[in-house]
Amino acid sequence: MKVLPLRHYLLRENKMSKLTADIDANLALFIEETQENQLVWGLRNEEGWLSCESTEFAESEVMPFWSSKEDAQIHNVEEWADFEVVEIPFDVFVEDWLITLDEDGVLVGPNWNAGLEGKELEPSQLAKLYL
Repeated sequence: MKVLPLRHYLLRENKMSKLTADIDANLALFIEETQENQLVWGLRNEEGWLSCESTEFAESEVMPFWSSKEDAQIHNVEEWADFEVVEIPFDVFVEDWLITLDEDGVLVGPNWNAGLEGKELEPSQLAKLYL
């Protein structure tokens, strides 16, 4: 049996996503939708919230978040299948999460697309986009 990479499954399941290859547009959509819906979505299992190694910065960790439940669910397959999609209230995300992640040196990955492409930002950079 041939095992295909996670990227293959994500691209195949990408039917309802508004996210594209334009990572700047995906970031703008994250800001717009999270402010409008007052929710942020992440993936969590019994060990904690999903994070992965940065592809841009050595020795750095990135925690991905999405502006819609549907886009978070697209990533809930293969090696991430044991995670559940969990909502975070917007005010808690901005006032608590971004501060704590910044203190811990963890980057945020807003609205990664089905190809796992997206921005990797310091939490303070993301917070400034809400101003």
